[in-house]
Order: sequence, then structure tokens, then C-alpha cells
Amino acid sequence: HYDKRHTFTLAGEHKVYTAGNEKVIFNYKGWKICPLVCYDLRFPVWARNVEDYDVLIYVANWPMIRVAAWDALLKARAIENMAFCIGVNRVGLDGNDYEYSGHSSAFDVLGNRLDTITERKETVEVLTLEKSHISKYREKLGFLKDKDSFDLLV
Repeated sequence: HYDKRHTFTLAGEHKVYTAGNEKVIFNYKGWKICPLVCYDLRFPVWARNVEDYDVLIYVANWPMIRVAAWDALLKARAIENMAFCIGVNRVGLDGNDYEYSGHSSAFDVLGNRLDTITERKETVEVLTLEKSHISKYREKLGFLKDKDSFDLLV
């Protein structure tokens, strides 16, 4: 399970959902994966990597009108956490006529986009991620060693 930490007040989520308080990291075939939901992308402290995961995965319902923020924040989360960051977003119209253009994407630890997915089209793309890529740059650059130390109170 995953507890969505940040309910989306603009859409009234706080009226029907309770924010979660557990950051979940699971192992799959030797990879430590941290799943997060949509609006959590806007809050870097919640995603902060204390070197306990290799991949961030955001599943989202992010509208086209704010897609520039989606793109920039996914890239930023990859860079600042020295982890692969994958964002999966919907396409089409919802019941309120909000348009969703997809923009699903994957970034490496340096912020390089790894996929070739285009917008406004349902697509499946298979990528091969190399764990050694993470280790190489974490060791070479060492940015996570300089991170601020803090306790997250929820």
C-alpha cells in the first residue's frame, strides 16, 4: 500500500481523504523503489532520499495546463535524490473537461530523459535501467553525503 502524503486541496481531496504518514519503499528484483502519488511531486522533503531507494515512481493525474511543472519537478527529483525518477501520467479529458496530455517520462540521476514517449497518446515503453549508473554517480559526485540532516515529523 501507499499513503498519499499530500492531499490536493484545490480538488477537495482533503475533504474526503486523510493524508498518509508512511513513506513506503519496497524491493523488487534487487531494486529499492519508492512509489509516490501525483501531488506529492511538489514536496521535495517528502521524497528526500536518505540513500534508501534507487527509483522514485510517481503515478499521477496531472493536467496539461500544469505540465511544465510536472516535467521540471520530475527532473529535479531525479537530480536532487541521485535516483531514477519515473512519472506516469494519464491522457484524455476528465469529467470537468480538464485535459491530460500524458508526458509520462523517466530521468536518470543526472537529469537526462531516458524515454521517447510523446504527449497525448497512450503509450507503453520498456526501458532498461542500470543500477551501476546510480552507484557510479553517487560515488563520483557524492552529493547525497552533503545533504542536510533533519527529522521529518508527520
